[in-house]
Parts: sequence; structure tokens; C-alpha cells
Amino acid sequence: MNRKAFDILGTVVLVIIMLIILLPLFWLLVSAFKSDFDVMRWPPKFFPSEWVGTQFAYVWKVLPIPTMLKNTVCFAGAVTIISLFFDSLAAYAFARMDFCGKKIIFGIILLTMMIPFQIVMIPIYLEEYKMGILNSFIGLVLPRAASAYGIFMLTSFFTGIPKSLDEAARIDGMSEIQIYLKIILPLSKPALVTLGIFHLMNNWNDLLYPMMLTSTQERRTLSAGLATLVGSNAIKYGPTLAATVIAIAPLLIVFLLGQRFFMEGIATSGMKE
Repeated sequence: MNRKAFDILGTVVLVIIMLIILLPLFWLLVSAFKSDFDVMRWPPKFFPSEWVGTQFAYVWKVLPIPTMLKNTVCFAGAVTIISLFFDSLAAYAFARMDFCGKKIIFGIILLTMMIPFQIVMIPIYLEEYKMGILNSFIGLVLPRAASAYGIFMLTSFFTGIPKSLDEAARIDGMSEIQIYLKIILPLSKPALVTLGIFHLMNNWNDLLYPMMLTSTQERRTLSAGLATLVGSNAIKYGPTLAATVIAIAPLLIVFLLGQRFFMEGIATSGMKE
């Protein structure tokens, strides 16, 4: 097989994989505009016999969508910004500074990545209960103010930046915080954007964590609000599809706007001396 035929075959395989990945998303978008009859009919039809917006109207009526959307933006946005700040500070210390016990502390942080959330969820709940911050914005953000994965990822990226830049900056009289702000952070934009998208997606889509720490609809996020449409004896399929479209649309827009940085962050392994 010559190179041209191999490239054509590779393109066809990639197109097929792309269609397989995008098909469920397209089906979700189309099905959100189906009537209850079209959603439940058998055999199923991909496109609706009549395009309707009743599912969106129902969701808007039974759920406080604007409040939940505001809660989701505040929760996921605040966690992303705060966690990026603390993760990058910790990563700078581990990657660019020498201090006693650095390897041991970094190893302990890496070990925490292996602990499932289900193991720590009860201690977190009890701590927040004792502190009196359950069902509050602070209670949602505080446990996620830093991320072991974020520290690990940024430490790996910062390590690849030539240390000669630090040494030149110190000779010029810069302090550590100035090196961090004026040299390391500008060079790490792709990694920071990539990590920010990861944080935003994880917290935006999280279900168990906000459901555990909130008890009223006024504090619930979109993903937690969606769960109220699924009862123990019946599932409202049409409204659930419409609510899912509402929930993922802002996140999809953010990803499309930041995909260039996202790809750069994934592809960049760091500059080497």
C-alpha cells in the first residue's frame, strides 16, 4: 500500500470515528425538539415528525433554570479561577524552588489522586456541617480550592521551562513572586487554559458533589437540578433531554472558544534547555 492510499484510509477511519463520537450529541440535540410521542415511539425515528419546543418550556416551568445556571457559573467559575491560582503557586514551588521535604510533600499530593471521592465525601460533609457552611456557596468552593491533578500537571509543565530564565531574572533583581508572575505564568498560558477547561468541565458536570452539599433548589447546580427530573418510578425523557441541552450548551461554547489553547496545552511537552 503506497503512502497516498494509506493517508486516504487513515482519513476515512478518522471521519468514521468522528461521526461515531458526534452522533450521540447530534441525536441529543435533535431529540430535545421532539414531542413525547416521538421520544417514546417504537421503532424510533431519528428526526422528529414535528419540531416542538414544549420540552424546553416544561423544563423552564418546573426548574429555576436561571438560578441554577447562575449557581453553576459561579461554582464552576470560582473553583476554576481559585484552583488555578493555588495550583500554579504550588507547582512553581515544586518545579522551580528547592526546600526541605519537597519530594515527600509532592509524593503525598500525588497519593491523594488515588483516593476516590466516595471515601472522603462523608468527612467533607461532617466538616462542613461542623463549620456551618452546608448549602452555601463557600461550602461548595472551599473543598475544591486546590487540585492534586492541577499541581501535578503544572509542575510537569513548569519543569520544562528553562531555568536559565529564572537565573537571569534573579540577577536583574526580581523576586520569586515577580518571576512567577512576569515569566512563568505568561509562558504557561496553554497549560493554564487547558487545566482551566478541565476544572470547568469537571465541576460543571459534577452531580454527586453539589447534590451532597446542597439541599435547596436555590443552591443547586444544573446537573443536580437535572437529577430531580428522574424519579424513582418514572423518568421524564423529553424534558431531561431538553435540560441536558441547556446544561451542556454554555460548556460547549467555552470549549469551542478555547480549543486552540486546549490543543496547544495537550500537544506541548514544554521547552527544554
